[in-house]
Amino acid sequence: MKRIAIAGATGMVGGYALRYALDHPAVERVTAIGRRTLGLSHPKLKEVLHGDFSDCSALKEPLSGQDAAIFCLGAYTGAVSDAELRKVTVDYAIEFARAARGGSPDAAFSFLSGMGADPTGQSRAAFARYKGEAEKWLLAAGFPRVYIFRPAYIYPVEPRKEPNLGYRALRAIYPAFRVLFPGQVIRADDLARAMVDVVIREAGGERGVILENRDIQAMAGSSSAG
Repeated sequence: MKRIAIAGATGMVGGYALRYALDHPAVERVTAIGRRTLGLSHPKLKEVLHGDFSDCSALKEPLSGQDAAIFCLGAYTGAVSDAELRKVTVDYAIEFARAARGGSPDAAFSFLSGMGADPTGQSRAAFARYKGEAEKWLLAAGFPRVYIFRPAYIYPVEPRKEPNLGYRALRAIYPAFRVLFPGQVIRADDLARAMVDVVIREAGGERGVILENRDIQAMAGSSSAG
């Protein structure tokens, strides 16, 4: 029976990860850590409100005794300033991972990155540089197992307010886009299940595993992302 901590469970992918983990028979307890309340009650759920992820020192106790931590916090390019994007993408991820590593040194870590993440820092895209910077730190942090998920376009599945015009357009043309570019899409619920399953099954013998979009599709049993 696994104990799993999830950061960002009020978000799209994190929300699916939370619900899937709560329903999973191999999961004993889910600790959801976030800045907003979930509005959800479940016998397996422990909810921890934490307002500032730039300082996770107060999470030492909630992150102790965990078998895995899943980080789904993120921000959309263009929806926040560059400084805020870097803070959420890099600083929050590293600070949370540092606290998780300190409280549960044997825990696995599952990280929501993105397609094109560049650990070399050479990319012109800020999102790619920042995700790559976070990846590089996580892979060197000493976790026994780290799983880096690099999805392409994440299909929301359920209707939502899209963050920008590009996402509104992609959602509108999704049926055709999925057919034309099957390797460039992944359903949000499929991605979330893969992020949970990989830490429950303790998959992969390597210390650090990078999973590109087609790898995630294969894990989810959905090569067509449909």
